Amino acid sequence: MLPSRKLLLCSAILIAPGIWGGPQGPVAPRPKPAEKTEAAPKTDIRVESNLVLIPVTVTDPLNRFVTGLEKENFKVFEEKKEQEIATFSSEDAPLSIGVIFDCSGSMGRKLEKSRLAVAQFFKTANPDDEFFLVQFNDSADLIQPFTRNLEEIQNRLTFTQSKGRTALLDAIYLALNEMKKNAKNPRKALLIISDGGDNSSRYTETEVRNRVKEADVQIYAIGIYEPIAARSRTPEEASGQSLLSDIAEMTGGRQYPVDNVNELPDIAAKIGVELRNQYVIGYAPANLDRDGKYRHVLIKLIQPRGLQQLRATHKMGYYAPSQ
Repeated sequence: MLPSRKLLLCSAILIAPGIWGGPQGPVAPRPKPAEKTEAAPKTDIRVESNLVLIPVTVTDPLNRFVTGLEKENFKVFEEKKEQEIATFSSEDAPLSIGVIFDCSGSMGRKLEKSRLAVAQFFKTANPDDEFFLVQFNDSADLIQPFTRNLEEIQNRLTFTQSKGRTALLDAIYLALNEMKKNAKNPRKALLIISDGGDNSSRYTETEVRNRVKEADVQIYAIGIYEPIAARSRTPEEASGQSLLSDIAEMTGGRQYPVDNVNELPDIAAKIGVELRNQYVIGYAPANLDRDGKYRHVLIKLIQPRGLQQLRATHKMGYYAPSQ
């Protein structure tokens, strides 16, 4: 049987007309969407009030977002045991978002398009979203704390200069700490724009991976890399691509590798659209032990008839409370 509501297969271009291309100018959040009747509770992915929330992105074989699915199209498993879905929503809920912006020496000719990418990403914003900006080269710095005024961040980026080495791991760690301490919205995400791997951080890759695993934050990355065959491709760039991809996938996000800087604004806009077209599935874990252990989560799709094979992307798990 088909769902009662017609399934809509929407590409990012169809979902968000008008965000592709165009000159950079003052950015204002798009109008606040009408309230929906099936809103998700204001809860992180960790167990709070005995509820776990998992944001899920569904795509078709052409990587277009699939909207219009119902709760009956999903099954949730924790440590291979099926869980009962308690809440289900596909609303555009407010986000707390951190932008991590690379201004190391190798970013020189890429800065202009990278700034434009941030501007295009902001055009998908909800008026209740909040943003902060972390910049990094030799070290990582919180340049703009949380704000709803997007022009404040763009003004900061206007004066960014390219110099120094690349403290990417320190920047991710700093952003996760800022998110943990000051984020007001239940849904959280980081957008990383960088052109290579780390060569200047104090934190190790293992420390950052563990911090990412503990955090309730989706990570999206745009990696600006030289072609694999290019002589100018450094060992840090080669390892950085794998690092960003692994970290993003752990959180239910993804990395978009780019070798043409002209693609940056479109890809940033696509990431913004993806964050606005996610399902949020909530369940009360059958395992009530407060043991602080990491629990693996798997979302399975019940394939609707008449559609090609769909894919669900989501966070791999969460830490149970320890007390």
